[in-house]
Parts: sequence; structure tokens; C-alpha cells
Amino acid sequence: MADNRTEKATPRRRTQAREKGQVLRSRDLVSALTLFSVILMFAWNPQLWIGRWQGYFARALDASVSADWSGNVPVISWTNLAVIQWLAPVLGVAFIVAIGATVAQGGLVFASEALTPDFARLNPVNNIGQLFSLAGLSRVLKSLIPAGIILYLAWRLLQQDASMILRSSRLESRAALAITGKLWFSLAWQASFVLLAWSAVDFLMQRFTYERSLRMTKQEVRQEHKDNEGNPQVKGRMRRLRRDLLRRSIRKDVQRATAVITNPTHYAVALEYRPATMPAPVVVAKGKNLLAQKIKEIARWHEIPIVENPPLAQALYKSADVGQMIPPKLYAAVAEILAFLYRTQMRMKAQPSTPSGGAR
Repeated sequence: MADNRTEKATPRRRTQAREKGQVLRSRDLVSALTLFSVILMFAWNPQLWIGRWQGYFARALDASVSADWSGNVPVISWTNLAVIQWLAPVLGVAFIVAIGATVAQGGLVFASEALTPDFARLNPVNNIGQLFSLAGLSRVLKSLIPAGIILYLAWRLLQQDASMILRSSRLESRAALAITGKLWFSLAWQASFVLLAWSAVDFLMQRFTYERSLRMTKQEVRQEHKDNEGNPQVKGRMRRLRRDLLRRSIRKDVQRATAVITNPTHYAVALEYRPATMPAPVVVAKGKNLLAQKIKEIARWHEIPIVENPPLAQALYKSADVGQMIPPKLYAAVAEILAFLYRTQMRMKAQPSTPSGGAR
């Protein structure tokens, strides 16, 4: 059956995988960085590390010659102190680098599901089967590749310095130890670079495998979107209800308007002004495009004056919200329109009282 997991993992899928303890992490990268940092620390000041052991051996040999062995010679305490002084910085740097590399690859994850004991993993039959499986064989081959490269580097180093190694047996102990230490340090330095490069390759492989394991089907993506956003039918019904409520609210607000200023097609702003109770006109409704057409339709139905003034309509729409008074800079323009409407209304009211015969 063809794999239909073609979609990238969503943020929710990644969060769920993290809660289960599935985090992108390469153990080889952590080990390589730890080894590299320890070797770098030794290379920073090698004389300091050598000097500590020189001081310890000198002190122990002097005590063995001059001490009265009937008493108590603290050689064991000196040995413990020397080992602690030498190992404490090494272990401290290794611990800090290991924690830092682990956090950088996804942080410290405490997943309760991953901590649940799985007794199937303790079954020796399953473990033996995994050793001879394709996955187990691939892990063994992955380990043999860097090991083979390191063995080749060691063999080449022995070939290059074979004559010096043979002559070191004729030298004094200090010189022979210096040659041996130099060879070991050179091999460790080259091996750390090999492990670091191989761990980078392993990290890229782990990332590819991790991203592939998180892929989702299109159905899973749709289902997750539906769970997050809700059912599209329910959302559509909610939008229709909101539009109905908005229309009813606009209808009530426009009924209170004194005038409607339009663009004439794109903008519509309904203004209410009661000189006895309001210091300035108030925007009771405004809209753009379809909503503007709805405001004008309501205004015509209730015989509210509609004035076409594109610059003023745009300025009112952009500078004043519903329920706010118009800005002072627009007072003059709005007052001129309201005064014109007031005069027009007064003339219309005065027309029926004019005698039909005219002046004599």
C-alpha cells in the first residue's frame, strides 16, 4: 500500500510528539561535542595537567624515601586528591557541554508517556530479534564507519612515526613519555574531528527520519483544522447570525440619523445632531461598499436626507468611529450641510401656508 503521508507536520502534531518524548536528538552529536571540548581543554594548557601529576609523583616518592614507615603516611589521601583535581574539571566541562548540546537539540523533555515502563523492551527474545533486524544492522554499520576511519588514522600515524617510536626505548623515561603523550594526543585530536563530522551527518539523517515520521495525511490535516477552527457549517451559521444582528443594529442606529453623507457608492456615514443636547454631530453608523448601500437603503426608507460629498464622506469614515463625535476640523463642512438641510426643510414646511392667489 502506498504511503499517503505527504503533508508536513502541523504545530499541534509537533507538540503532541514532544509530549510523547519524540524529539529530534542525535546522541552521537552530544558525545562528539563532549569529546571535542575535553580535548580542547587539554590543548589549552597541557603543562598544567602534566604538572599536577609531576607534583604528585615527586611528593609520593619523597615520602617513600624520607618517611618513617612506623607512622602513618597519607599516600592514599594524596592519590585521591590528585585524581579529584584532575578529573573534576574534565567531568565538569563534559557535563556542561553534554547538557548544552542536549538542550540545543530540543531541550529537556519530561514526557510522562515515555517514562511509563514498557516491559516488552525487557524481553530478551525481542532484544535478540532487534540485533539481527535491518535496523540493528544499520546501527552496527553506522558505528563501524567512524571506527574504521579512526583505525586507519591510528595505523597511518604509527607508520609515519614508527622510527621515532622504536628509538624512544633508548631515551630516558621523561622523553619517552613525552613522545607517547604527543602521539596519543594527535590521535585523539584527529578522532574527535572524525566523530564530530560523522555526528553532523548522523544529525541530518536523524532530522530527515524525524520529519518523515511526523508527516500527516491530508485527511488528518483537515480533521485537525476542523478541530481547531470548528465545523465550517457551524461557523457559516455564526457568521450569518452576526450579519443579521449587525443589520438590525444598523437599522436602529440609522433611524436616529439626521443626515447620511455618501461617497456616493463606496462610503456612507450616518450623523445624528440634536442642537439642544449635543455639542457636536455624532457618527451613529458607517459602512463601506455593501454596508454603505444598506445604510443608504435604510435612510431612503425612513426619509432621511442623503448628501453626496465624497471628500467629506471619506474623511468622516476614516477619522471618527461609531458613537464618537466628529473631529473639530470637520465642524465647518458638516455644519454647512446641516444648515442647508435645515433651510430646505423649513422652506418645504412653509410652502403649504403660502396663499394660492399670490401677491396683489
